[in-house]
Amino acid sequence: MAGGENTVDLDAGHGHFFTKKTFHRPTYCHHCTDMLWGLIGQGYLCEVCNFVVHDKCLRFVVSPCSSIASNMIKNPVAHCWSEVGLFKRKFCNLCRRRLEDSLAIRCEICEYYTHVECQDFVVSDCKECATYVPQKNDLNGQSSNPVQYHHWREGNLTGNSKCLLCRKTCWSAECLAGMRCEWCGVTAHAACYRQLPVECSFGCLREIMLPPYCLTVPRIDVQQEMLFGFPKKPTATVTEEFSSSGDSKTDDDPEKRSPKDKENKDRDRDRDDEIIRIYDGNGSLKKRQHRTVSIPKQANAQVLLAAALRTFHISDDPRHFDITDITQTEASERPLDLSQPVHGQLTVRPGKRLAVFLRYRDEDPTRGFIRIYPKGLSDISPKAGVMFKPILVTQDTTTVDLVRLVLDKFEVENADACCFSLVEVILDRGVSERELGNDEKPWTIVQQNRHECLRQSRMTRFYIKQKDDPHGPHIAIYLGNLPTSLSQRQYEHILVDIIGKENKWSHIDVIYYEYGALVLIYNNTEKATRSFNLLHEATFDDKQLLVLLLPNIQSHMIGRNIIPLLVLVNVKSGGQQGMELIRSFRKLLNPHQVYDLMNGGPLPGLYVFRNIPYFKILVCGGDGSVGWALSCLDNVGQDAQCQSPPMAIIPLGTGNDLARVLRWGPGYTGGEDPLNLLRDVIDAEEIKLDRWTVIFHPNEKETDETKMAIANDTNTAQLNEDTTSIFVMNNYFGIGIDADLCLDFHMAREENPDKFNSRLHNKVAYFKLGLRKIVYRPSCKDLHRVVRLEVDGKVVEVPPVEGIIILNILSWASGSNPWGPEREDQFAKPTHYDGMLEVVGVTGVVHMGQIQSGLRTAMRIAQGGHIRIQMMVDLPVQVDGEPWIQPAGHVVVLRSALKATMLKKSKNKIKRYNTEPTIFFPNDSGLLQPRSPCADGDSGTV
Repeated sequence: MAGGENTVDLDAGHGHFFTKKTFHRPTYCHHCTDMLWGLIGQGYLCEVCNFVVHDKCLRFVVSPCSSIASNMIKNPVAHCWSEVGLFKRKFCNLCRRRLEDSLAIRCEICEYYTHVECQDFVVSDCKECATYVPQKNDLNGQSSNPVQYHHWREGNLTGNSKCLLCRKTCWSAECLAGMRCEWCGVTAHAACYRQLPVECSFGCLREIMLPPYCLTVPRIDVQQEMLFGFPKKPTATVTEEFSSSGDSKTDDDPEKRSPKDKENKDRDRDRDDEIIRIYDGNGSLKKRQHRTVSIPKQANAQVLLAAALRTFHISDDPRHFDITDITQTEASERPLDLSQPVHGQLTVRPGKRLAVFLRYRDEDPTRGFIRIYPKGLSDISPKAGVMFKPILVTQDTTTVDLVRLVLDKFEVENADACCFSLVEVILDRGVSERELGNDEKPWTIVQQNRHECLRQSRMTRFYIKQKDDPHGPHIAIYLGNLPTSLSQRQYEHILVDIIGKENKWSHIDVIYYEYGALVLIYNNTEKATRSFNLLHEATFDDKQLLVLLLPNIQSHMIGRNIIPLLVLVNVKSGGQQGMELIRSFRKLLNPHQVYDLMNGGPLPGLYVFRNIPYFKILVCGGDGSVGWALSCLDNVGQDAQCQSPPMAIIPLGTGNDLARVLRWGPGYTGGEDPLNLLRDVIDAEEIKLDRWTVIFHPNEKETDETKMAIANDTNTAQLNEDTTSIFVMNNYFGIGIDADLCLDFHMAREENPDKFNSRLHNKVAYFKLGLRKIVYRPSCKDLHRVVRLEVDGKVVEVPPVEGIIILNILSWASGSNPWGPEREDQFAKPTHYDGMLEVVGVTGVVHMGQIQSGLRTAMRIAQGGHIRIQMMVDLPVQVDGEPWIQPAGHVVVLRSALKATMLKKSKNKIKRYNTEPTIFFPNDSGLLQPRSPCADGDSGTV
């Protein structure tokens, strides 16, 4: 850019273009966070990214400008954007301005915030969650120790964040300042973070973190959101108009403008400025995508060029760019004279604003340098550690010629150019790849991109990589929402009709018949890509198919002291608490170890973790979610290396009885830091949980009548079909008034599910249904006359009750203990791992209310390990809160061969005070060895 007496370009590698500026309101330095003092010329402002700095801090700036930030990334990773919304007390990571009163988005994986209008220039530097690269010594599990580096993110630190090096406050509420590692949570000043050790050890969560260096994701061209199973979001559309200072003119309606925008517009009118539209290429003109700059009407073209470069976040030498009139044809297009006024050189169109092209000026159109980045060459090239290599090419250089030049530059010995490919990567609102053909000419592609869209051409780079995936041609696609209990041949027929025989899979790895799900394995990337896209848009039986691309875990890369945590979150539980938890866990942990139960259930996560020798599970949801996870674990655990992983609970449901017994609390309220929840999981102790099989046998007479009706309708003679139902019980089993009340609540929730979205409302609904049962005669009157109870082979007399409850845990109906406190009688002290069940009775709804209020206990009936109940009439029953009407028959409850290992929260847990929000990272060696509070229980400063 053209410099003057007040401009400074230190060429220190940060790319800023600073201009001496007088600030008329309190302003803070983005480097040291101190206020700028003085009346005139208090500091410097970057004309591209709005970075503000003291005169004394000018030579120590390390934060890169947005104009070069993309070029400093070796392996770009696309962000996973949230819905458009408003975020308080946050700053845009691109233009460094506040987000208040402006539409903005944030990354669901890392702490990147940006205005919607700044999204075009966002840096694709989300944290890398799968970085495994096979090595030559990676044989028989003998792998070298991988190194994990910090992933730094600037600004938007939490309150009271302190620098790990100087131990001073490094956060600021006035500007985008401070650095934070996305993996370990270490915070530091911009001037201090480069003095910290480069290696990251994941902080206090290192014991449960799934390291990125043990994960691979398939080479398939899909959006980053699909890799993590995010729901598809509509693309936000905004008018891309900017002033030269970067402020957005988001709406032409004056009523919707902020007072600041009105003030700026009035000031521009008083200065008699000219608004000019800037197009950065022919493609932008066709799409009508432009930016606007405001310059004085008498300004020369040099001022217009400088303003255009600033609004497109370009800090290169302005001598490499030209301004041309948009009304000229390509053949007659000529650049404006920079020393002459703009008005005399542009064609004025009636009723339209002035518009120009911003063009790149080639010194030699026939030749130039192309930056080539290495990808996956670390095992075959000694030069693969460099960021890129500039290669001189001509307009006649083909892709094959360039590959040979690159292999020579990177010193790859005995390499066949046919085994490598050149990939064009575009970092425009994500990361998209395209493999170049052998006869394509890269220099021609570069020139065409500059001509079509200068902004996009600056976000385009070229990679060289091996054609054969070094991770192996193993692509796993999870497919759900299929009909249940079909044969493998039927499933194959359904899928072939959707994707065609030409896109058929290599083999089916596993089929979950009970859930209508399976996993397809592909060995060809092109087939996998086509099949994924076809299945993603397909429906069957009016149901949208669920398609997930699963990562692959290299279990031999997991350290011996690491026990990865599989997190299963029911986002519909607890109102919005489930959604907030899954966002927090994706940022604190590796997002590939966090799964949404509403997007495929527990099966995808359990399949991904199947080859890990030992891991833990954290279920965030109610008792139903825990039972769901245990049920899926029963089906897939037999084929997994870890058949019974210990399971912890974050209670998000209404009752949360199992979570209460295991000390995880009555319900998550959102007040506790998710980091502390994960630390509680690390410190929790393992216990066993008895599980029971409940078998329902309908009476033979009713069964025969049903079979005869079916046989007559279908003209079949198969009358020996077994109608026995089998369920697994974890908490309790009820017959009578308890199940009847539960059934009424279940039916009401099915009719209006949107009304039952909070614990308080659910409990109020239960209370109202109970009052109705008191007013109207209950349907379970004289239950003791229509049931017969046997415990361990002995007939037990049932007292006059309206409900029978069989307990495995001493918590029922949101924390009540029907069994009551320990007392001297013929019964032993019950536990949830003693192999015994407790049978109690309730006399009615009033009795149930007294039990829940702690005024009475239930009637103790029996205790044993094998229970048989004969029902003479149809009765309401419920197993772990799932109710229905069961026909008359026999019910058998016996101990299941399926075991469950649970995690019980430590009783003597010291309460943590969140005075230090960072996660910290311990370092066992190196120049800096900070003491971690996670190691000794201290929660003070480092």
